[in-house]
Amino acid sequence: MADFDPVTKAVVPAAGLGTRFLPATKATPKEMLPIVDKPAIQYVVEEAASAGLLDVLMVTGKNKRSIEDHFDRAFELEEALEAKGDEHRLSQVREPASLATLHYVRQGEPKGLGHAVLCAKHHVGDHPFACLLGDDLIDYRDQLLKRMIEVRDTFGGSVIALMEVPKEQVSLYGVATIEPTAEDDVVRVTDLVEKPPADEAPSNWAIIGRYVIDPAVFEVLENTPPGRGGEIQLTDALRTLAARGPDDGGPVHGVLFRGRRYDTGDKLDYLRTVVKFAADREDLAPDFVPWLREFLNEVG
Repeated sequence: MADFDPVTKAVVPAAGLGTRFLPATKATPKEMLPIVDKPAIQYVVEEAASAGLLDVLMVTGKNKRSIEDHFDRAFELEEALEAKGDEHRLSQVREPASLATLHYVRQGEPKGLGHAVLCAKHHVGDHPFACLLGDDLIDYRDQLLKRMIEVRDTFGGSVIALMEVPKEQVSLYGVATIEPTAEDDVVRVTDLVEKPPADEAPSNWAIIGRYVIDPAVFEVLENTPPGRGGEIQLTDALRTLAARGPDDGGPVHGVLFRGRRYDTGDKLDYLRTVVKFAADREDLAPDFVPWLREFLNEVG
């Protein structure tokens, strides 16, 4: 195994306006919408911490202060729960603050995911880092991020998570041109395109919201013009790195993910995610699943 710099930091872009969830997100960040009883952003930080990344930078925007409050201590609430002897809820309230060391930087203007990642430059420095998008939740049993870090440790460069999607959905994603490697779940990425029309997509292997990125991406992003949607696209920067060699920030590999992914990016997928999480909870499933079956029978 080559001697590549270890991955120790995670970047979580959380500056989006959440317009697809209005009016709920008028005053509440979409990242704070609950998946049963825990905000979506907490699952993302838990995933980073589980992979050993205990230095987490949140890239936030206006009206996102409640994210910082969630991962801070709440002494008055803790004292009230402690006085009641409610140890279970007390541990739940304290848990977010103990997951990792959280840092925050603001993305002053909504210029796209690539710009949000660029906002992490001064915190990350000249080190590889993971980037986790809050719209995608990965089941904790699948350990995708750990696998991606292993691939980075082997090949260097950057690593993206790829998932096979139906052809009619490729226009919603960044899509990769890939070549096989000696490892069944690892491919070499030779090209990338952001949200191509279905008839022009090079494959149906789409980028999902997990990346392990070489620090050379910052120099590329600084020189990447706005792309699709008038935004600075991370996909475009990774396309540049995919054409480079190991001494210049490349290459790019992909991990073919066939596990459990939960999309919370729109209302319908969000509702599906809540139902799946509730049905998987030992404390809820015995009552929730029979009720759900009965309800579905009622509505036909």
